[in-house]
Formats: sequence, C-alpha cells, structure tokens
Amino acid sequence: MSELTLFLIRIAFLAILWIFVLSTVSVLRSDLFGARVDARNGRAAAPRKQPKQRTPKRGVPTYVLVTEGSNKGERVDLSEAPILIGRGTDAAIRLDDDYVSTRHARIATNGDTWFVEDLGSTNGTYIGTVRLTQPTTLTIGTPVRIGKTMLELRR
Repeated sequence: MSELTLFLIRIAFLAILWIFVLSTVSVLRSDLFGARVDARNGRAAAPRKQPKQRTPKRGVPTYVLVTEGSNKGERVDLSEAPILIGRGTDAAIRLDDDYVSTRHARIATNGDTWFVEDLGSTNGTYIGTVRLTQPTTLTIGTPVRIGKTMLELRR
C-alpha cells in the first residue's frame, strides 16, 4: 500500500473514533441532565399551553395516582395527556427508581379510552404480572407497575 492510502486510513479511523466518543458523551449528557436545551436562547422548550378544562363524563378517570413507591400520593391530572413516566426531566411523573428508564412509559387517550404503552424500557411495564408488549387499555383502579412504583387511574 502507498503512504497516501495508509494516511487516509488513519484519518478515517480517527474520525470514526471521534464520532463514537462524541456520541457516547451526548448519550451520557442526556441521561444525566435530561432534555436538550435550545441553543439559540439557552432555555428549555416553552411549556405547552394548557388545554381547556372540560367536565369529565361519569365513570371516566380524571387523574393518575401513584399508590406505591417513593412518590406515593403524587397525582397528575389526565387533562395533561399524554403523560410521560420516567426518570427524565421532561416526564410528568418523575420516578427516582433504578429500575425506571429515562422515558419509560406513556399514558394516553383515544377518545374516552385510556391506554398505557411501554416505550421500549429495559425492565418493562406491567399490569399485574403481565409485561406489556403493546399499548394496553386501562380502566379505573387497574394497577400499573413501573419499577418499584404502582400507578392507578382514578376518578
């Protein structure tokens, strides 16, 4: 091989190595500090506008309640749906649990039907002893386990 070819191979190897290092630092940064900051103004993204409050129908859940775990008693209104659950700073229900991913699960609605969806977490999301593999319908009082935390829809 010529010297030019070896030189180009070295440069390509160093470029790939630096791309790997920078992507690793980026992943570590997002795990440690949460959501990215807008570079133009140095602030996090603007908060979402609050939707209009409407009177819930009878028998329709109105909030999510943490029933077990370190955040026991925490309550989030379903009017803020979809509700992100995880360790990240952008989560509506932020859980400080070693078994919870940064973006672990989401509770969302499709009309009057509520469902929970695992977002590819390592340790899974459970209803009873069943691990979720697809979005699953939730009803009032159905316990959802995420790590060491239990959640329920309440009225």
